[in-house]
Amino acid sequence: MGRLFGTDGVRGVANADLTAELALGLSVAAAHVLGEVGTFEGHRPVAVVGRDPRASGEFLEAAVVAGLASAGVDVQLVGVLPTPAVAHLTGALGADLGVMLSASHNAMPDNGIKFFARGGHKLADELEDRIESVYEEHRTGAPWQRPTGSGVGRVTTYDQGLDQYVAHLLGVLPNRLDGLKIVLDEAHGAAARVSPEAFARAGAEIITIGAKPDGLNINDGCGSTHLGLLKAAVVEHGADFGVAHDGDADRCLAVDHTGAEVDGDQILAVLALAMREHGTLRSDTVVATVMSNLGFKIAMEREGLAFVQTAVGDRYVLESMKEHGFALGGEQSGHVIILDHATTGDGTLTGLLLAARVAETGRSLAELAGVMERLPQVLINVPDVDKSRVSTSAELTAAVAEAERELGETGRVLLRSSGTEPLVRVMVEAADIEQARSVAGRLADVVKSALG
Repeated sequence: MGRLFGTDGVRGVANADLTAELALGLSVAAAHVLGEVGTFEGHRPVAVVGRDPRASGEFLEAAVVAGLASAGVDVQLVGVLPTPAVAHLTGALGADLGVMLSASHNAMPDNGIKFFARGGHKLADELEDRIESVYEEHRTGAPWQRPTGSGVGRVTTYDQGLDQYVAHLLGVLPNRLDGLKIVLDEAHGAAARVSPEAFARAGAEIITIGAKPDGLNINDGCGSTHLGLLKAAVVEHGADFGVAHDGDADRCLAVDHTGAEVDGDQILAVLALAMREHGTLRSDTVVATVMSNLGFKIAMEREGLAFVQTAVGDRYVLESMKEHGFALGGEQSGHVIILDHATTGDGTLTGLLLAARVAETGRSLAELAGVMERLPQVLINVPDVDKSRVSTSAELTAAVAEAERELGETGRVLLRSSGTEPLVRVMVEAADIEQARSVAGRLADVVKSALG
């Protein structure tokens, strides 16, 4: 069996790869494993379970709840809420674990399961491996230990989650947003109620798009992976800027008043300077991944800030932050972690803090984001190849070496298999966009021939 857990939980096509049986079995395994490592500390365990609006989340939620309750875990159902809200509530309610059903930015047919440990923290790799191992043992015949009678878990609905989470977000803001007009694209996802509520209560005038989820339209031509609608809406309404989330709202990208994109690197740069000014950027250091634009590194060095790089995935950013005590980290894709206030990427919190900086300084988002200049970067996703051989193909290794010689000191190449989708990502940066496109195109062709 290949590893079920990717960089962000278990994902697949719902009811094909990710079945009710798998969801139930993983939930039971998670309960047993977390109990074995002492997470439950001798008391009756409690889990918080939430989901995004995907139609498949309805049956998967039922399967997860059945698995947890059958393992003796009491379940608090919080309904449709963003991933960071479920993580926050897991900690705030003193729960022993949290479960979020979402495939984030993936298309509607997909879904996923993310587990959180006590405090709302993502599970370490070794715990995920142990859950997989226990699941496989019992899938192939080993019997579960099953409580009976009063030992089975009870299931209740927790209706205060949305208000509790919004109150947490507003409590973090350093200043109000009065006078700002902001367009919010909710990707027909988990933040469709939360984000507009938070921005409006903070004082902003808001226009919402992508805020009518029907279970089938999540991420469909909208949200942080499709910024066209947001760009048009910002210009049409004369807004100060726009904010876009993905399906589970752990990401935030933005659009300035001209309709120009402001990516995760630029958002990190803006927040880093704000936090340094407020004395909350510990060690004057920002954590980002190898996918960050070279322009971000140059900007941070120019501003006298240190820059730590990690592997791709917000979990690795978070691990570095926790290990060294850093306060801010994130990814170009819009996962931004403010560790003093969140245990995972939080798109709504990020958007609110970005808006607060605009309101505080009286400067436009375009001006603030101008602290860094993005070098031309081309990203090509190559599907339908054997992504497991990215690091072992001699043909591909030779092609990358040749590309790096061609780019010299003015660019770089990064090839990686996606942790959440069945494809290989080819990223090339260069001083000239045409050179970046040419090199990326050639490498993508080699990926297809070598790994196809």
